[in-house]
Amino acid sequence: MNTANVTETAQKAKTVSIAPMMDWTDRHFRYFARLISPNVRLYTEMVTVGAILHGDRDRFLRFDKAEHPIALQLGGSDPANLAACAKIGEDYGYDEINLNCGCPSDRVQRGMIGACLMGEPALVAEGVAAMKNAVKTPVTVKCRIGIDEQDSEEFLNTFIESVKRAGCETIIIHARKAWLQGLSPKENRTKPPINYARAGKMKAAHPELNIIINGDIKTAQETASHLEIFDGVMIGREAYQNPFDLLTEIERVIFRNEVEMPREEIARAMIPYIKEQAEKYGTPAKSITRHIINLYQSVPGARLWRQALSTLPHKPGADETVIEAALEAYESARRKSAA
Repeated sequence: MNTANVTETAQKAKTVSIAPMMDWTDRHFRYFARLISPNVRLYTEMVTVGAILHGDRDRFLRFDKAEHPIALQLGGSDPANLAACAKIGEDYGYDEINLNCGCPSDRVQRGMIGACLMGEPALVAEGVAAMKNAVKTPVTVKCRIGIDEQDSEEFLNTFIESVKRAGCETIIIHARKAWLQGLSPKENRTKPPINYARAGKMKAAHPELNIIINGDIKTAQETASHLEIFDGVMIGREAYQNPFDLLTEIERVIFRNEVEMPREEIARAMIPYIKEQAEKYGTPAKSITRHIINLYQSVPGARLWRQALSTLPHKPGADETVIEAALEAYESARRKSAA
């Protein structure tokens, strides 16, 4: 793309982030993403308050210091539990505590978690206020533009007004509504139409708030365009499915960072990480390598890289050496392609 087309407003933007995605944005993917992009903001998967208060807390919350800046996304609705978990997150060193008001799955709805909370703005406000009273770390909210038949500018504005009065200064808006009944979480990411305009009207109505846009943003050019209107951009699945191309382009275009670690160096930088995780926590190599399988997306030889990382880490005794084996498979394919 022509970087000269990026305006001064976009150049000055400080917030581009990777969305919290269940089963994807765990600490291993975040470490990998940070190797590619020094400047994007990272988010955990949603962690429920029950998992923190009653589960293996360290397993859910530990992260590598290289991941900063990093936000903890909480799932819950009880103000006291949210406040307690926000304080625990702050003590772990997270840079932001985010409340999930956007996940549409049936499972989380049963626990009064996610997008269903948009129908309870007073309860959300109470939770935000409790968290803000408990921590000094910024407290943010991630929501949709509407739920089910509650799909209007007035509905979204009422929700935003409520959390704003509770002290929330940053709201991340996934610019499509959620159907809580009848659509799967996967369908909720594609079938309800995207509506950036409604989110833009919220920014115009609340210029003092930091409004971050999320949903169907797949390129650095789109990111720059949205930064003309919004205070930040949150990118979802494209950052996972095409991490190197997208994140390096964002570094160049948005952050003016021309320093780029080659793919091979990134792959090899994961070797000591895999070794350390195995030694400290008993983490199998396959739990980490599954996140880097798209490193060579759209590059000649990528198929053999993916094939190697889809098989070798699952063999008995697999360890960090599978990275070198996968690199050799990739290099062999690349040489044949160039011949």
